Amino acid sequence: MPTFVAGVTAQVDAVATHFYSSCNQMDSDQTVMSTVPGFASDVQYIYSEMATNPSLANLPVWVTENNVNADYADANGDSTCNPGQKFVTDQRGTSAFFAAWRPYVFSQLVKAGAQALYHWDFDADPQYGEVDFNTGQTYLSYWVDYYLQRYFPACPAGENCANSPSDPESILSLNSTESSSVEILAAKNPQGWVTIMIADHAVANASDDNGAGSPRTVILDLSTLGSFSSVSQLTIDTTSDPTQGPSPASITPASRISVTLGGYGVCFLQLKP
Repeated sequence: MPTFVAGVTAQVDAVATHFYSSCNQMDSDQTVMSTVPGFASDVQYIYSEMATNPSLANLPVWVTENNVNADYADANGDSTCNPGQKFVTDQRGTSAFFAAWRPYVFSQLVKAGAQALYHWDFDADPQYGEVDFNTGQTYLSYWVDYYLQRYFPACPAGENCANSPSDPESILSLNSTESSSVEILAAKNPQGWVTIMIADHAVANASDDNGAGSPRTVILDLSTLGSFSSVSQLTIDTTSDPTQGPSPASITPASRISVTLGGYGVCFLQLKP
């Protein structure tokens, strides 16, 4: 970055970077999850470097590739990243692990100021895909990104969009008593709707590789947000049907709401005035 920032003379519209948590299916869940805060730190570093050059200071950072594992098989079926080791498909790209990992990544990148997050890749296998490239069936990962896009939509420049994390003013500040295993993101749109995302990325055992995760219960104190006429809740976890996808359910509005996740997964709450 210092060399690029000091020497670039061509027009630059955005700076792109790629983030993968692993290149080895044998890496534990804990190892993979522990990489996520580093993604946010890298984005912050890129912004800090661009700030030293006036022509780059106001540019966005885009994450144009993102997935759990970057490894793939060579012509002999061996791991490209790990010579001498047979390639093994990393199921965490489409399992309930992804339902915790991607929302965790999304939230961390939003808070760091990233302006775009792109999946790699769409029609593929259980390691990379959101839709099976042979059958067309959706994986659980499809629904994770489907609802991330709808609950936190991107906002084109100059437009006023609901819950857009590209507008820092829409992100609400939170007081959390536990942030090491639960990630929470909240946003408020101009109409007063509040969307809260809770991702349980707690690892049950240090040796887990595509494990079940550890249950977490979160008590939300919403008293400072005022009253709401309706609240919907949608959860994506190991019980979700990857073909049909999850469905939102109405819950009773209250100043305190309890959310329980039975392991890796994400819950979206949408509060309407």
